[in-house]
Amino acid sequence: MKKDEYFFTYPDFNNIREIMMYSVAKYPDNTAFKLKDKAGNIYNKTYKEVFSDVKNFATGLYNLGLGNKRIAIIGKNSYLWGLSYLTCLMGDMISVPLDKDLEFGELEESLIRSKADAIVFDEKRTDFMGKIKENGKTNIKYFISEQEVENIQKDGEKLLKAGSKQFDNVEIDSDKMSILLFTSGTTSKSKAVMLSQRNIASNIVSMHATEDFKDTDVSLALLPFHHTFGSTGMLMLLSSGAAVSFPDGLRYIAQNLKEYKVTFFIGVPLLIESIYKKVQKEIEKQGKTKLIYVARKVTNFLDKIGIHVKRKVFKPIIDNLGGELRFIISGAASLDVNVSKFFNEIGIKTIQGYGLTESSPVLSAENCKYIKYGSVGFPMKNVSLEVVDKDEQGIGEIRAKGPNIMLGYYENEEATNNVFKDGWYYTGDYGYIDSEGFVFITGRKKNMIVLKNGKKIFPEEVEELVNKIDLVKESMVFGMPKGDDVVVSVKVQYDEEIAKEKYSNKSFEELEKILWDKIKEMNKTLPTYKYIKNMLMTKEDFIKTTTAKIKRFEEFNKIMANQH
Repeated sequence: MKKDEYFFTYPDFNNIREIMMYSVAKYPDNTAFKLKDKAGNIYNKTYKEVFSDVKNFATGLYNLGLGNKRIAIIGKNSYLWGLSYLTCLMGDMISVPLDKDLEFGELEESLIRSKADAIVFDEKRTDFMGKIKENGKTNIKYFISEQEVENIQKDGEKLLKAGSKQFDNVEIDSDKMSILLFTSGTTSKSKAVMLSQRNIASNIVSMHATEDFKDTDVSLALLPFHHTFGSTGMLMLLSSGAAVSFPDGLRYIAQNLKEYKVTFFIGVPLLIESIYKKVQKEIEKQGKTKLIYVARKVTNFLDKIGIHVKRKVFKPIIDNLGGELRFIISGAASLDVNVSKFFNEIGIKTIQGYGLTESSPVLSAENCKYIKYGSVGFPMKNVSLEVVDKDEQGIGEIRAKGPNIMLGYYENEEATNNVFKDGWYYTGDYGYIDSEGFVFITGRKKNMIVLKNGKKIFPEEVEELVNKIDLVKESMVFGMPKGDDVVVSVKVQYDEEIAKEKYSNKSFEELEKILWDKIKEMNKTLPTYKYIKNMLMTKEDFIKTTTAKIKRFEEFNKIMANQH
């Protein structure tokens, strides 16, 4: 396979202002955001309307003395969030996206550490803002609520009418720090990643070169914007003339897919797998499991000979997912192969990507032309990936080089030096690259379990098998200390719905025994040293980040505290 065959064409850009000016010129009347009013009616914001809002807001902020200053943004995914972020990037201010679920102390600490000059917040954060103002520990001069954003925009509009050219005359330094992002690290105090506009712009350009985005696409913004995968995903859609819509909450996703006519979304595996389970349940309920299985085989064969009828054959399933969904990107963790296979085989392209906050974020991805189940695709067009310090199986640490790699960790030279060596960024992820160039991730360096005999186990690989057991909702594999060695153990959250359906009237202890028997059976598919020898079962949710990753360090501490 020639690598060039893998890529689409898209212009090159140095910064987000250039990208957005290109979109506004090319798609002025396209819908940029699909929004809802208080009565629940959908209305559209066009690209030229968004540009006007950005220009007004930026000019109003300059008037407050916030040109080139640091502006924190906190709140749920919304037009307020998107507008604030675009204004910072197009107006040459530094944005500091913050996790909306931060506790008060963490939020105040993040504002102190980032030296933010202002904060834009939604109404749910009003009480916190009052306390932060009262404490007076931060550098914040302006606390900007949603209502205040409107007032600042009005002031900006007046200044523009009076002849202000400040926004028009701004020159973007594409290589300076423009975004300061806190990672959701759980083994130590979260690090603050410094990203430039070139970092983000280069990643958007390479995503367009890899994926087939259309100006008719409508996305549902499911990933939180304070994560690079969420915010860069939003910018990537806006760079292609597509529309962004916002979910009303997880329980309304099916409704939102339909009412916004969603064609595309980026999601975490937990969400995509939960949609898959609901679809499977409906198929079983209708007694169509065998029929769908056969139809998938037939349409796969027809696909190979150039007859593409999947979306017609599986229209009833696609209609249950809103009717327009054509494309899903999964990131943040490994997606079950059966799930991606199913969606691909019913005509909804489902691919995996891989990256980190430090890489703005995407390092590699599959695309609609080339999918290899279990892999995370090829390195992006402008990214070099290498595997170093390989073991006997060819697995080693993945290192990366490219224009999307961060400037470094803010005010943390030691941490920066730990991950940069000889011009390469060391990801802390282990994996391998096969003979065709596809990248496979086996696990995180920091999660690796090392036995006394030197054998190494990646929890993620074992968890993938455990999670396929019908009673399992989620699991975490870890090493339980025992003397001078560790015992491979698992904590499992069991699925209460499945328990009611398939194992009704069973006590917690009986369910525990059934599950343990299933795990022992699963063990037989593994090398002996990877056998799980200890299981903890719970119905409680795991402690998680906002992208649904288990906070392993906190969970481990919780487990150890309960052992005494």
